[in-house]
Amino acid sequence: MKPHLSEGANCHNCGAIVSGNFCAACGQGTTLHVASAREFLHEFIGHYIALEGKLWQSLALLLFRPGRLTTEYIAGRRARYVQPLRIYLTFSILFFALLKFGPHQLIEKDALASQTTTASEPGKVRVTTNLGTINPAWEARVHQIAAMPKSQSIGLFKSIFFSYVPYVMFLLMPVFALYLKLLYLGSGRHYGEHMLFALHSNAFAFLMLGLIQSVPWTWLNTALMLWLLAYLPVAMQRVYGGRKLATGVRWAVLMSIYVITAAAVITGTLFAASVVF
Repeated sequence: MKPHLSEGANCHNCGAIVSGNFCAACGQGTTLHVASAREFLHEFIGHYIALEGKLWQSLALLLFRPGRLTTEYIAGRRARYVQPLRIYLTFSILFFALLKFGPHQLIEKDALASQTTTASEPGKVRVTTNLGTINPAWEARVHQIAAMPKSQSIGLFKSIFFSYVPYVMFLLMPVFALYLKLLYLGSGRHYGEHMLFALHSNAFAFLMLGLIQSVPWTWLNTALMLWLLAYLPVAMQRVYGGRKLATGVRWAVLMSIYVITAAAVITGTLFAASVVF
């Protein structure tokens, strides 16, 4: 039997007097027991992945109706869909997991295995930098990495990449939204709306890239890549309106500056993580 708090007892969470199956003050259930493995799994799937209905409705709009999920959220129809931050985190985590452990990894295991420790002999690598004028320790670290066997340097790169880049991409979401804000100055849109669009559009990008990473058929990969390229301007048109030519120009500017920003930030992060820290 599962112990149940009696009428007039106090909630173990907030201390309020309870009546019924749930506390009226904080919402915690009054049936108290140690959860089984099945209940833990149900909670994870039902509440964190939102698999029971919300995920499928959100996926349908995210995949096939560019910008519609954002307009639905702005219009106040939110309870039926997965929250924007959750859907972004879900697909970004899945993408980086596929990139690390999937069939087409960033660095193939076989390629690593084929590298012997004598592939790059210490002392034969020559690297010239000006880092010594800034910090001699940085230049020493660069020479140390350059002298590593290739398999070891690749392993170091993979470790740093998967330790930092997922967080970098998440922290770039406000930058993506800021660029949208600047491109649509005078539209009356609040920054939060641009942030919402950034989360949805980047969640779609991670989902598509994850599918491209997983499917083995070239023709399907090509179709997915074309849909990925076409998706953002269509979504921008639906959410922000305006002339299609103006939307196309904004899309080109947005992608140019964002790709440059992301490349610079990721490169700087990888350098700092491997050399500076």
